Amino acid sequence: MNEAEVLEVTREAILILVKISAPTLMVGMVIGLVISLFQALTSIQEMTLTFVPKILVVFLSLIVFAPFMLHELTAFTQMMFDRIVGLG
Repeated sequence: MNEAEVLEVTREAILILVKISAPTLMVGMVIGLVISLFQALTSIQEMTLTFVPKILVVFLSLIVFAPFMLHELTAFTQMMFDRIVGLG
């Protein structure tokens, strides 16, 4: 395996990482923005109001996006196994 192939595998791994984490991060960012806007409009500065709903929504999004994440990871792993078989 030469340097170009290693860099390609690394690039693909980082791309898969971003693709898998993006939906959950975006949901967390949106819910954080909504909660911040709610706190600014109502002048409620309760710390648990920030964390509890965000944690619940992020866990819910992990459950919702789990099939997509599993499919992407399975496809990447299959591709890596095919490359390993191709080397030998």
